[in-house]
Amino acid sequence: MSWETWGVFFLTETVLALSPGPAVLFVVSTALRYGGRTSVWANLGILSGNTFYFLLSALGLGAVLLASHELFTIVKWVGAAYLVYLGSRLIISPGGSEIGDSRDPSGEPEVGRARKVFRQAFILQAANPKAIMFFVALLPQFINPNENVALQVAILALTSVASEFVVLVGYGFAAGRLSHWAKRPGVTRTADRAAGTLLVGAGIGLGLTANR
Repeated sequence: MSWETWGVFFLTETVLALSPGPAVLFVVSTALRYGGRTSVWANLGILSGNTFYFLLSALGLGAVLLASHELFTIVKWVGAAYLVYLGSRLIISPGGSEIGDSRDPSGEPEVGRARKVFRQAFILQAANPKAIMFFVALLPQFINPNENVALQVAILALTSVASEFVVLVGYGFAAGRLSHWAKRPGVTRTADRAAGTLLVGAGIGLGLTANR
């Protein structure tokens, strides 16, 4: 792999990471609710989902998934349903509740909260068909079949994880600086509804394309 190829991949990955989407929205929502430090767990969950697809791509299983219309459609529906589920919970929850579960007024243990956020972020990314298309359709464009493929995939994986980690941490801590303001009852309710509406909209949009 040439430095030019690596540079183009790095630029492409960074631009895609900066683009607002379900992953960014989830990190920002988590940061507003719990602060920047907890949003790191959302970041790690999303990156774990990406790593999962890097492994599938390295094993050639991602191409099988993309080639199977039925299987790919199922993944799309799962992703759409999960986005709608998360968004609906935000919309109908009373002010000050977390995604997918009511906040304990006495204070939820930080370890349990971190695990929950990590799990939700991983599922969100693992059920994202755009991630599959990126790793299966776009990733091979940066790999030279005449060189060590496994090494190239490893280099691209590390580059992707490092780039997206920095971007998502930036989003998380920027939103975390507003967390004290966002925790006010009226502001929290409005933020929950806005974030929930965007997630539901993303889920519906994904569902409308599920059979295409």
